[in-house]
Amino acid sequence: MRRFGWICLVMLVGLCSAVAFLRFSVSVVSAASHSVTQAKLLKTSAKATLSVPAVPAPPISIPAGDTLYSAKRGEAVVTVARRYLGQTSYLTSSELSDAIRKANGDYQGTFFKANQQVLIPGILPAPIVEKMVPVQRDFEVRAVYLTAIMAASDHGVRIVKQWHDVGGNAVVFDIKDSDGSVNIPFDYPLLGQHHVVIHDLPKYIRFLHSQNMHAIARVAIFRDQHLVETHPELAVKSRKTGLPWRENGKLVWTDSSNPKVQDYDIALAKAAAEAGADEIQFDYVRFPAEGDQKDASFNFETAHPGWRRSDVITDFLKRAYAQIHPTGALLSLDVFGVMAWQRPADLNHTGQDIVGMAKYCDVISPMIYPSHFFKMDGYDHPGDAPEHFIGESMARFEKITAGSGVVIRPWLQAFRWRTKSYSPDYIKVQVLTAKQKGGIGFLFWNAANDYSKPYIAMPEMKASAGKYFRGDELPKTMQASLSH
Repeated sequence: MRRFGWICLVMLVGLCSAVAFLRFSVSVVSAASHSVTQAKLLKTSAKATLSVPAVPAPPISIPAGDTLYSAKRGEAVVTVARRYLGQTSYLTSSELSDAIRKANGDYQGTFFKANQQVLIPGILPAPIVEKMVPVQRDFEVRAVYLTAIMAASDHGVRIVKQWHDVGGNAVVFDIKDSDGSVNIPFDYPLLGQHHVVIHDLPKYIRFLHSQNMHAIARVAIFRDQHLVETHPELAVKSRKTGLPWRENGKLVWTDSSNPKVQDYDIALAKAAAEAGADEIQFDYVRFPAEGDQKDASFNFETAHPGWRRSDVITDFLKRAYAQIHPTGALLSLDVFGVMAWQRPADLNHTGQDIVGMAKYCDVISPMIYPSHFFKMDGYDHPGDAPEHFIGESMARFEKITAGSGVVIRPWLQAFRWRTKSYSPDYIKVQVLTAKQKGGIGFLFWNAANDYSKPYIAMPEMKASAGKYFRGDELPKTMQASLSH
């Protein structure tokens, strides 16, 4: 009995312990579950606290005259500038590149990031329409010559500005050179597609006007390699073969008497005048002067059997002047300096009869570079005798054009070829001699557009109060401005 009671007591104690242990386990599990829930809640809460709603970026303010461009990844600043150059008032892509950097917080990078918002300044509301600045034919031009490639470059822009600073007031620039390359946009059946250098002629002329420059558009007329290669039917013909005639092996001359050739050149000249050029300058307005002259055959020999070469040139100028003069632009003609001597052989070859030509132009510009008078007048080194050859040439041109009203404005030598004395003083001697012999103004030629010596000479001449030149400037009321 005792033993039975003892056993019951032990079982009761065990049962109580089991119940207690079960309750403790439930409590622990409940507590653990609560802790996990709390942890999850805390984690969720922490996330909610760190997550900040996205605030949209403020819209970029676009100034008047600007536009916004979304750049592609790795796109260069200069690439964007080239894309937009034609829509802006800027002349060169580097100018626009600098302006883009400035407009975008002085951006220093070379490339843009993907979708980077870029401000493009200087957007034009409409294409530039430039008007010529009319002047009288005796306006005193003080000019330098620029190739089209130079004119369209940053270096060319600097040349124009420096020329203005030293006292210049005009620039001659190519729109068609003697290889026949047309450097401006020009839609004409004979030309077709071509490489354009000066993409916006009115814009370039406006820049020249903003620098107080008289804008002279140079057109090489009948020496046109491109035209004779693409349209050989327009070339001078060989009597022997019937094929295009070559001057010393070179296929470069169109038939000056072919009406299609003449119409093409006149149309180009008119286009330049209508774009705002103040003056049209004809160069190579002549027949070929070298090569086998007896073998050269021309259209006028059958169309006008009684004509001479000089009649063709004079008739062409009559037609051209009748179409260019009404635009308000001046017409000037480049001629060989040796034509002042009026030697029959020169006249028969070139067709440049100065007396007849003077009737249909405003200005004649003889190319009287001293170095080009090969052993004339007894001089072994004509390049070192500028007083003689400038003086003699000018006196002869003034005499044969007397009473015509035409202005003689010479091309002067700004290069050192065949002379040991080229210097700022050499420049001054030419300018002074030309003025003393009746010339009005002058044009400096350097094929490489290096005007280092004229840059030095000009301020000295300007300071001499009318000794070397009058100092004419464009009318103040007509000066244009190109604002960026």
